[in-house]
Amino acid sequence: MHHHGYLWTGPKGRFDQDALRRPPHPESPLAESRPELIQRYREVAAEFPTSDLPPLETAYWLIKPRSLVRGTWEEVNEAASWLGDRLAEYASRFASDRDRAPTRLARLVDGAARRLRSGADVSYGFYLERPSYLSLAVVTCSPNRANAELACPVA
Repeated sequence: MHHHGYLWTGPKGRFDQDALRRPPHPESPLAESRPELIQRYREVAAEFPTSDLPPLETAYWLIKPRSLVRGTWEEVNEAASWLGDRLAEYASRFASDRDRAPTRLARLVDGAARRLRSGADVSYGFYLERPSYLSLAVVTCSPNRANAELACPVA
């Protein structure tokens, strides 16, 4: 088992494009469906796997382009340390004073390490100076507990 790190920052409005953050339904619309429904399905099916937007379900980072992987670690503490370094890097830009508190950030890193040791994924999000958003994730790979069918992006 190993872990991959992901980071995304961008406009909150883009982050809110939920349709591009979830995989398309496994079954395409029927041929007699409304043309706009068919077109939207095709757009989502084409864009979801290649988009850099954070998926709604953390495990789906694994189907995104390998170029989005910011680091890979065998050791949980190394993955948690990367997460802690990113939190420290962005903390001064967090919109909430509460989110900047060093004790809170330390608790987030400790909690992430515990979850990663159990085989779970970790995903954190923070509002930055308006209207930006930061998404951080560490995804357990080979296999992923939430979705074991997803292949490793760097294998």
